[in-house]
Amino acid sequence: MKIGDLAQRVGISVETIRFYEQKGLVPPPSRTSGNFRNYTDDHAERLTMIRHCRALDMSHEEIQVLLGCLDQPDASCVTVNTILDDHIAHVAHRIADLRQLERRLVALRQRCESPAAVENCGIVHGLAEHETGALPHPHSHVGLAHG
Repeated sequence: MKIGDLAQRVGISVETIRFYEQKGLVPPPSRTSGNFRNYTDDHAERLTMIRHCRALDMSHEEIQVLLGCLDQPDASCVTVNTILDDHIAHVAHRIADLRQLERRLVALRQRCESPAAVENCGIVHGLAEHETGALPHPHSHVGLAHG
């Protein structure tokens, strides 16, 4: 099938398919006699899995490892479990960071109880004075480490 047909079938853009090919997440397709890419159902299945992994906010590195496991169907699923456990921990960390951010924003918002000129705004003064406290370092989403 042509790349446009594949993109429509899987629900991603042509550019995304090319990007995944470039990153090695999808094997290169065979070529027709006219040098057009010729994709198969296996490409569609692999791209669907990648799309589902991305919807779960998995990194390309995590997806690469999962696809490697998929390519070895008789291997143990220990690596798959480890990837998911690490990803769950990463998500929990991000949720905690977002809750802390929410508390800081709420505290900052409470500094302005009534409309005032901007020069007298408690929120503006709080931002200028850095009274929101040290900002948490965002956890990176790189490889299996998750920062």
